[in-house]
Amino acid sequence: MLIGLMADSHDRVPAIRELLERILERGAGMVLHAGDYCSPFSLVPFLDFNIPFAGVFGRNDGDREGLRAIAAKGLGLELYESPHSIEVGGRRILLVHELGEVAERSLESHEIIVHGFTHRQESRETEGGALVVNPGEACGWLNGVPSAAILDLDAKAVELISLTEPAWKV
Repeated sequence: MLIGLMADSHDRVPAIRELLERILERGAGMVLHAGDYCSPFSLVPFLDFNIPFAGVFGRNDGDREGLRAIAAKGLGLELYESPHSIEVGGRRILLVHELGEVAERSLESHEIIVHGFTHRQESRETEGGALVVNPGEACGWLNGVPSAAILDLDAKAVELISLTEPAWKV
């Protein structure tokens, strides 16, 4: 089973839309988002593509009620406080905005940890065998390149995605 991973969208709807297109092209059946959507309108592409979605709030999500209202319009769109534990495809996944929010014991009790906050793509394995993934910044505001990831739950492997066309280097 393939899952799209996103974080730190920060209102950049065209990048969110294109990343979702790439995620869907690769065959992902859902998206996990590690927070910082910012405004409710940044969830509209998820509604438009009608893809199941689970996400946590980040530090820059000021209108949480508005975000919840948009999420409630879609089937399978769920928003939670960070951190949130979820089971998908038989794997226990921790979805968190900032890793520093989570006790080590909680990290160790999950097979996969998806986080955001740093705006830097990361895929690594802990000493205990957990996969830690930061899909980077979907917005591309800090690093100039919008990014996301595809998680293969069966292989416990990650493909990092970046929008590298010249249009995204603005």
